[in-house]
Amino acid sequence: MIHVVGIGLDGAAGLTAPLRKLVREATLLVGSDRHLSYFADYSGDRLELADISLTLKQLRRQLQRWSESPPRNSEPPAMIPDETPASESARRTDMSAENPPDAPYMVVLVSGDPLFFGLGRLLLAELPAEKLVFHPHLSSIQLAFNRVKVPWQDARIISAHGRSLDELLAALREGAEKIAVLTDRTNTPGAIARLLLSLDLPGTYQFSVCENLGATDERVRSFPVGNRAEIAAIESETFCDLNVVVLVRRGEESSGHLDLENLPRLGLPDSSFLTFSDRPGLMTKREVRVLVLGELALQPNQIIWDVGAGTGSVSIEIGRLFPTSRVYAIEKTAAGISLIEQNCQRLQVPNVISIHGNAPDILDRLPVPHRIFIGGTGGHLRQILGFCGGHLADGGAIVLALATLEHLTNALTWVAEMGWEYRALQVNLSRSVPVAHLTRFSPLNPVTIVVISKPQNRQ
Repeated sequence: MIHVVGIGLDGAAGLTAPLRKLVREATLLVGSDRHLSYFADYSGDRLELADISLTLKQLRRQLQRWSESPPRNSEPPAMIPDETPASESARRTDMSAENPPDAPYMVVLVSGDPLFFGLGRLLLAELPAEKLVFHPHLSSIQLAFNRVKVPWQDARIISAHGRSLDELLAALREGAEKIAVLTDRTNTPGAIARLLLSLDLPGTYQFSVCENLGATDERVRSFPVGNRAEIAAIESETFCDLNVVVLVRRGEESSGHLDLENLPRLGLPDSSFLTFSDRPGLMTKREVRVLVLGELALQPNQIIWDVGAGTGSVSIEIGRLFPTSRVYAIEKTAAGISLIEQNCQRLQVPNVISIHGNAPDILDRLPVPHRIFIGGTGGHLRQILGFCGGHLADGGAIVLALATLEHLTNALTWVAEMGWEYRALQVNLSRSVPVAHLTRFSPLNPVTIVVISKPQNRQ
């Protein structure tokens, strides 16, 4: 048998008495130099884990050797010099039935839980499952969330150890509420902080670094990550190699007040807006917003409808640019209406009027528009286009931002039936994001912007 025993930074003292006995009486003890050092009094054969592939090969060879000629525990076999096993956690089990007194067995020492981003997955892929017994210890993720005092049953767990930060990038864009990141010497806490700042997220995260969890020199610290100076401060810190970064999304009340004087007149950062707590990434992104505003060809003193306004980002941009115009932000959800009103107050935009209701049913209450932006339809695109086309002022324009081929097809079919003119702009944009000490482009979701022009003197 091969017993895979999880161990923490408190060493042998963190194991139960039965597990310590299991290790002490093993025929062969396998582990990293650090793990083996916890058992200086072990008198049997040792194998230091260095090369995983070579270790697995030697474990298979040893199992075969024992099956052909099983030695007694009191007479451990000599190991071939090129052997090397593996590392990561365990589960407490009474092994008396599986290991008779004279049966040889190995113990592989690993960190934490072997089946949680550990060596267990590889052992199961390369060795007979019936020969493996797992004894997990507390994982670093479990310890990290308990140290920052945050329930973690709904957390996203991401390993950046020897991997890219793509999965973390996706989780941050989706607005995951709780994220734990296993780091390495490339994807450091500083690299993660740089990525977080570069995304211009509509919200903030509490950023904690948990080092040497379970050891006597354990340390847990939280850092602000709101600007480049704070990121530079994190990068100047020295962190222990064994660390976990915990990100916890903070409530809207933590977003603070905006410096309105220094905000751009056109193209507000996404982080300027309060967003849906359960869907923080659901808004028209800044780059697309700027293109939409250009395609609307706005003028002062106009009436504008924003159908499916969401957080109100497009409406508010229009309202700031044209204070003499009136913008009607139509949104079917109560949460969206609340966000629109909060964002108007936050950005001091008085000429945006929030309208709660389903389009097109609610639209007949509104004054005749010169421009209409349709950002969301709730599955009623044709009905909304029909109503908007009939009520739009002559010479006006409808601008749509469409994310699917089906909606684009429906919109163009409607335009063809009306005999109106249109033009389409396919938008494929990428933002630069830091990757360790390098930079690469990360794409936004493609969008097609369709501009439909209503002819003069035509119903």
